[in-house]
Amino acid sequence: MEIIGGLIAGGFIGAVLGFIGAGGAMLSVPILLYIFDFTPQAATTAATAVVLAAAISGLLPKIKSKEVLFREATIIWALGLVTNIGFSIIAHRLSDSVITTGLSFVLLSAGTMMLIKPIAGTEKKVPFFWLLVISLVIGSMTGLFGIGGGFLAIPILVLFFKVPQGKAAGTSLAIIAINSITAFFGHYQSWSDVTWTVPIAMAISAVVIARLASIKSGHMNSTVLRKSFAFLLYSIALFTLLETWVIA
Repeated sequence: MEIIGGLIAGGFIGAVLGFIGAGGAMLSVPILLYIFDFTPQAATTAATAVVLAAAISGLLPKIKSKEVLFREATIIWALGLVTNIGFSIIAHRLSDSVITTGLSFVLLSAGTMMLIKPIAGTEKKVPFFWLLVISLVIGSMTGLFGIGGGFLAIPILVLFFKVPQGKAAGTSLAIIAINSITAFFGHYQSWSDVTWTVPIAMAISAVVIARLASIKSGHMNSTVLRKSFAFLLYSIALFTLLETWVIA
């Protein structure tokens, strides 16, 4: 039953990553926490592996359609290495309540950014200063919570630099993939704490669904997708806060 549950959960995660280009880890961590009873440290570690596999699968169609800003993605990953690796190493020392509370506020922020309406305009090159800021913040989020950072990259690219939604999603998937590799190895001290049966099942399903969703994403209403995803993030964040501070 756990394997079947993992396959279903992985399909849901893959669909979100493929259609939106972000949010896989923000869903996989709560799913592992509250459905499969993982500890926060084990959940964030396993999430990096699941999201890595799904992001690579969703990225391939974007590469084929030339919807990836490789320069920006590589710079964001490279500049964020310090915070990514640093926070990955100390993450296992943090209390469960610190991790879940921090994750909740990240989810609330991500949901709010998804609701901001893009303004039409000509695509602009991202200045180095903003690449640096984005890099350090995304690196921190990935290291601490196992989140790839696409939720931050997409709104900034679309809202401030007028990057088309499809290209922003492709670039986000590239950032998520290489950030997840770094974070996964940064969490090496927690590998032994993870029971890998469920994450492997999730990864297999996520890979297949993310690939299909990425191919079909151009035919979906991006506004409806963003609003639906924002509502989902708000719901998970509120539930996580209640679970951490009220129900517990």
